[in-house]
Amino acid sequence: MRHDGRQYNDLRPIRVEKNFLDNGVSSALVSVGKTRVLCTGTIEEATPRFLKDTGKGWLTAEYAMLPGSSAERIRRDVSRGYPSGRTMEIQRLIGRSLRAAVDMAALGERSIIIDCDVIQADGGTRTTAITGGMIVLQDLVERLLREGQIATNPIQHYVAAVSLGIVHGDVVLDLDYVEDSQADVDMNLVMTDAGHFIEVQATSEHQLMTQAQLTQCLALGQQGIQSIIQQTRSVASAM
Repeated sequence: MRHDGRQYNDLRPIRVEKNFLDNGVSSALVSVGKTRVLCTGTIEEATPRFLKDTGKGWLTAEYAMLPGSSAERIRRDVSRGYPSGRTMEIQRLIGRSLRAAVDMAALGERSIIIDCDVIQADGGTRTTAITGGMIVLQDLVERLLREGQIATNPIQHYVAAVSLGIVHGDVVLDLDYVEDSQADVDMNLVMTDAGHFIEVQATSEHQLMTQAQLTQCLALGQQGIQSIIQQTRSVASAM
């Protein structure tokens, strides 16, 4: 039994508040346990210079932890004059993960920007951002289809992410902060609805991981991601 009463293969409760903002942008407040991430999406009728006149679109992401998202105030990146290494790593991960879902040629020469702002952090902020970003991405694409700006749906896969770890010798799914801070091995998985891996991040913090444990993590993560997709996909379609 885990410290919060969950079994090793239990996800934290997932809640999605769609259209969280009233200003017309695509938005969703996604809560995984006590972790809360506000995801918004914007469309720009332009692409980066390297894609000019290729007929292909682009998708990128930005990520931030707001000052009050943690017990100790987190400095805004703007106060440093540049994003932290952690911020850059995570927003690149979000962008890579969501680009894997999209046929950029079908998107046309436009860009989608997904912004993920952590309101409250209790472990799994990057995986929650990816899951929430997919919800907002689907809403943006459906808007483009309704308005006749694209002819075919460019989303080829539905994507979600989850964290795992080895805590006190046990492989457990969806770590909160307490578990993450004690984990001997920390892992993040990003997968498609068809069960294909987009990203596997695994780090041994205090203990080496065996091949058997790695296999167990991958199987448990796949099970968790399929459950997340089942819970969030219908919400995304209803936005």
